[in-house]
Amino acid sequence: MMPSRVVVLSPNWLGDAVMALGALGEVRQAFHDGTLIVAARSPLAPLFRLVPQVDEVVELPHGRAAARGGSGQHRLAAAGADVAILFPNSFSGAWLAWRAGVPERWGYRAEARRLLLTRSVPRPRSPRHQSEYYRTLVAGLGIATGASPAQLAVDDDTRSRAARLLADSGCDPGSPRVGIAPGSAYGHAKQWPPERYAALIGRLAVERGATAVIVGSAGDHEAGAEIERRLERDGLQRIDQGAGRARWVNLIGRTDLPLVTAVMASCRVFVSNDSGAMHLAAAAGSRVVAVFGPTIEEETAPLPLGAHRVLTAPVWCRPCMLRECPIDHRCMTGITVERVAEAVAGT
Repeated sequence: MMPSRVVVLSPNWLGDAVMALGALGEVRQAFHDGTLIVAARSPLAPLFRLVPQVDEVVELPHGRAAARGGSGQHRLAAAGADVAILFPNSFSGAWLAWRAGVPERWGYRAEARRLLLTRSVPRPRSPRHQSEYYRTLVAGLGIATGASPAQLAVDDDTRSRAARLLADSGCDPGSPRVGIAPGSAYGHAKQWPPERYAALIGRLAVERGATAVIVGSAGDHEAGAEIERRLERDGLQRIDQGAGRARWVNLIGRTDLPLVTAVMASCRVFVSNDSGAMHLAAAAGSRVVAVFGPTIEEETAPLPLGAHRVLTAPVWCRPCMLRECPIDHRCMTGITVERVAEAVAGT
């Protein structure tokens, strides 16, 4: 009997959640007559409210609220799902679905949770892109592959909010707009230096008349502030007095997830470290120039593969996957401002 209510437990990081949209589209196609629910931690729940293929979103507690326990279990139980498909590999996800009384619990065999699963799939041993990792799970569960990925759709009200925010910040609608995401939740090793971003913004402003739109979460405030200090120190005023428009706008910490998605969609091109913002910008439809350092571009490049520019430096120590560089950060400093500016111009 075909399940009527299917819940997918989302990955816990923004980039992973975006990369799971391909597999989510395949789940949607497989259960096209049923109700598709996504259960996601509170910071990520708004992402899935932007996905038309998702019928319901269950917001799971995050941080201290999650540590108190109970509410996530009750919220998931209230969804009344027949099947839970677990995209994360954690024991806690399987434990949550079991405690919530979901009859069928499907996922990868991992972290001693096999006894909690009613259907399990062996984890792939060969490296692959993270999006294919989720699709491999779906295929192992007997779900047909090849469906179109789930898509993000920003409503008109949110687009209007984004346009007002940009206009109030001095952005000229007629000037080219380049998105900048200088942060990374993973650690400083993944961050192209703020002084390089500042130099890039100055170059794009002077040579191309572009306005840089700097975005990120509250945790990226330090990187954004350092970029602004560098720009001001180098004598580049935020407002181009001759053209009467902003040369850069710092929106770090000033947007929610739907709003920043709309802002990203308005950018002609987007420059980012390997981060959740990189994946979100690509899903929003912006062309991305991605700066990769310690991480593996074959596994986390922005989607669709081949549609974006991925820049790396040929150094012996990468990819190391470290959060902090123990030497001189050569994987990032080896990527020059000139090279990124050329990639922006050619994208």
